[in-house]
Amino acid sequence: MKQIGIFAVLLGLVTVGGGFAFTALYPGAEGARAVWTSAAISAVVQGIGFGFAFYLRKVNVMAGWGAGMLLRLLTVGLYGMIFIKVLGLQSAPALISMVAFFFVTTLFEPLLLKP
Repeated sequence: MKQIGIFAVLLGLVTVGGGFAFTALYPGAEGARAVWTSAAISAVVQGIGFGFAFYLRKVNVMAGWGAGMLLRLLTVGLYGMIFIKVLGLQSAPALISMVAFFFVTTLFEPLLLKP
């Protein structure tokens, strides 16, 4: 359970730090709204994805990790094709920041999935 707490802290740091970094790259209210929307969605999805891998780590860690990766892929696809238009977000800051949040936080997972 200690790993979940560590992951939550790292996820928060990456999401908040990355959110501020991306809002500097995409100034303006619309860019900031796109970045912070992506940050919130990616934090929730990343937490669920890590949960899959964490709870399946003793049985089949690759199945859990694969399910989490599939969840992230579906999230980016649906976000890019549907939700960006529905929410009226700028596509470049929304998609680039979401993929970056997913990528960076996924790098921590192998270190925290050891049984």
